[in-house]
Amino acid sequence: MISKDIIVVGGGAAGFFAAINIAEQNPNLKVTILERGKEGLGKVKVSGGGRCNVTHAEFIPQELVQNYPRGEKELLGPFHQFMTGDTIEWFEKRGVELKIEEDGRMFPVSNSSQTIIDCFLNEAEKHQVDVLYNHVVKTIDNDGKLFQIKTSQGDFSAEKILIATGSNPKIWNLLENLGHTISQPVPSLFTFNIKDNRIKDIPGVVAKDVEVRVLGTDLWSEGPLLITHWGLSAPSILKLSAFGALELAKRGYKFQVEINFIRDSFQSCLDTLKVLKQDLAKKAVFKSTQFDLPKRLWHKLVLASGMEEETRWADLNKGQLEALASQLTQAVFNVDGKSTFKEEFVTAGGVNLKEVNFKTFESKLVKNLYLAGEVINVDAVTGGFNFQNAWTGAYIAAKNIVQ
Repeated sequence: MISKDIIVVGGGAAGFFAAINIAEQNPNLKVTILERGKEGLGKVKVSGGGRCNVTHAEFIPQELVQNYPRGEKELLGPFHQFMTGDTIEWFEKRGVELKIEEDGRMFPVSNSSQTIIDCFLNEAEKHQVDVLYNHVVKTIDNDGKLFQIKTSQGDFSAEKILIATGSNPKIWNLLENLGHTISQPVPSLFTFNIKDNRIKDIPGVVAKDVEVRVLGTDLWSEGPLLITHWGLSAPSILKLSAFGALELAKRGYKFQVEINFIRDSFQSCLDTLKVLKQDLAKKAVFKSTQFDLPKRLWHKLVLASGMEEETRWADLNKGQLEALASQLTQAVFNVDGKSTFKEEFVTAGGVNLKEVNFKTFESKLVKNLYLAGEVINVDAVTGGFNFQNAWTGAYIAAKNIVQ
């Protein structure tokens, strides 16, 4: 049995961030990371298409928490302790400058996730954090004084441990054995699988500002919409998938969405089309793209309204005008299944929020057991928010572990 002061289970973003902060604040502590893989920081590597979406340029806690379908209320206090500005400062002090993109996402100026990985590895080495790879945790026991951890490569003991493994069913089972309740995991960030002639053969088309509703629920979102080979994606869909994670799982990922492509009412759209019927009388509807829609999408919606390519505006009857207005403002699509969003697999689920003290990120049930990141039932929409939760929880946990 190898004795350590602090053991961090999980060599991901939250694990490294916590371990470095613990060792930096108290150099006398022996801090060890146990990572099951042959290398850590895998999620950091693939985040943001390999650029690492470190955080999001939202600097007001009350606004930031609105991006967390699970954890919104609980994270408000922690974000007053350590937030976006603190994250930026932490990395800049260690030579990593971040930049803000138009949509608010923040990346290293280098545009490479390797910059973040190198920063963590260098800081861990600098502060003598022991990183042990290929150490799969088998059991975690606690006798009230020490934690005993059995791994595939040997046994360890420590006074305090931090679990930062992300969404890991095996670790959740071990936490259940320690008395914790686990909210069952379901996918959170995913795209919608749809087979429909209106979006067939036009992958890559983006409608810049749409409104999407899940019929039969209160779920809705807005923002860009991307048509893909398999269906629909982009922020409007991913946000909907995050906030609707539990409801959509219940429906077996079979449901209907209504899309308003022009963010206007049916009647207002119809009135506009009637004016266009007069103004563009001799022109073909198919060739007269309107409402700032992508040309290929306009073509599909016109044909779906029962017109031919040569149909002129002047020849439109009441039914065709109404059909086009309906396609533009209330187009219904059948969703049949989901696809993971890139490599960034996020789940809703984890340790019950009521069992975590969010002032310290210590377990309310097991003394000296700390939890950070997605091992807790907290998840966010895409855009750097899941990482910010990881940094915040890891920092606060580290601060309280050292005290």
